Amino acid sequence: MSPQRKRKEPATAPLVEPGRRESLRSRLLEWYDRQKRDLPWRRTRDPYAIWLSEVMLQQTQVSTVIPYWERFLQRFPTVESLAAAPLPDVLAAWRGLGYYSRARNLHRAAQEVVARFGGRLPSTAAELLTLPGFGRYTSGAVASIAFGEPAPLVDGNVARVLSRIFEVEGAPGDRVREARLWALATEFVHGERPGDFNQALMEHGATVCRPESPLCLLCPVREECLAYRHGRVDELPPARVRAAPKRMTLAVAVWAHQGRLLLARRAEKGLFGGLWELPAAEVEDDTPDTSSAAKLAEALGVDVEMRGHLGTVRRQLTHRALSLRLLRVTGPAHPSHAPAFRELRWCTPGEAASLGMSTAMHKALEAAVAAGVLEG
Repeated sequence: MSPQRKRKEPATAPLVEPGRRESLRSRLLEWYDRQKRDLPWRRTRDPYAIWLSEVMLQQTQVSTVIPYWERFLQRFPTVESLAAAPLPDVLAAWRGLGYYSRARNLHRAAQEVVARFGGRLPSTAAELLTLPGFGRYTSGAVASIAFGEPAPLVDGNVARVLSRIFEVEGAPGDRVREARLWALATEFVHGERPGDFNQALMEHGATVCRPESPLCLLCPVREECLAYRHGRVDELPPARVRAAPKRMTLAVAVWAHQGRLLLARRAEKGLFGGLWELPAAEVEDDTPDTSSAAKLAEALGVDVEMRGHLGTVRRQLTHRALSLRLLRVTGPAHPSHAPAFRELRWCTPGEAASLGMSTAMHKALEAAVAAGVLEG
């Protein structure tokens, strides 16, 4: 009896006809070569510098990132220098960019690159995915731009471009929609210059195929765009419905002693993880000052005496409406360590300026100093 012949599985049909795919690729690449912005990370082939730019650009505008990227590279010019730096130094260099988990993951990933890969960033998306902070997008961006691997990526800009060209239905976050967008990105990245093509998609979404007031008359592929053809550019993709920011109130201890203020460094997880602050404890919005002082005493592990209310600093974060209630306090013992914090330190305002501190807490520090807590 002859062995049973294994049946050959049919090849998966392409999502886009090859001729159309190549036409779209070439038009977008030609447009990118003519119109791309002159950004500093596009002038380097250093994978570390490219990785850093991709991390900083998450949730942050290009104009904000440029000076931070340049200063960060001056301070930590190599993966090895970043890995060897204390985390508080890294967070200090990141101050003002927000989303500090990015900096913590960047630091952890640098240490793993040194330990596991000899200080050389791995060149494939699959290996990059094993590092802290590397999701599907970041892995695809670094692998394609720095190493030329045909690795796909989908961010907000790419999702918008592909949604309009191919009239992809569904709201952001819908699993069927996301799967189709990634399948399209995977199909399109294969070909010449995959890194430049990925950047062309992102650049097109950022400068022409914008969320509002898209510049369709300047679009190099508008004849191929189904949303343009059907008059649906303003409909696709539908706007993401964002939850209302959560209200969060922190009682903040303003404790002065001999020209210095008590500062504390948080544990590395959670909001403001690993950052320095005037010691704070979360309270309800209507918590009386005396009860807030008791919460601070519990966090610091010492008796705390209320001396007055100095006002409230309010900051709007992406997901939180933050209120920092400044309480002037003192106590019979000056703490040097505390159960709720990794480290305590008494600092002048000048010394505090060199520490990793969130913008919100830095504003609180400025308000406390302006209130005269160090005078007399």
